[in-house]
Amino acid sequence: MDNKIKELRKERKITQDELAGALGVTRQTIISLENGRYNASLQLAYKIAKYFELHIEDVFLFEEE
Repeated sequence: MDNKIKELRKERKITQDELAGALGVTRQTIISLENGRYNASLQLAYKIAKYFELHIEDVFLFEEE
């Protein structure tokens, strides 16, 4: 699943460490999310969307198979 986390983070000049701290995850989790190697749980996806003040659909790009 693609996402816009890296773009949103850079637009707001937020480091991976800052985002990880705000979400209660490790920097490695943020790196994996940004590189598409990890899919966020629903709970984490909600936290990310809430952090950026967006809807989940605005952060995560879901494509039906």
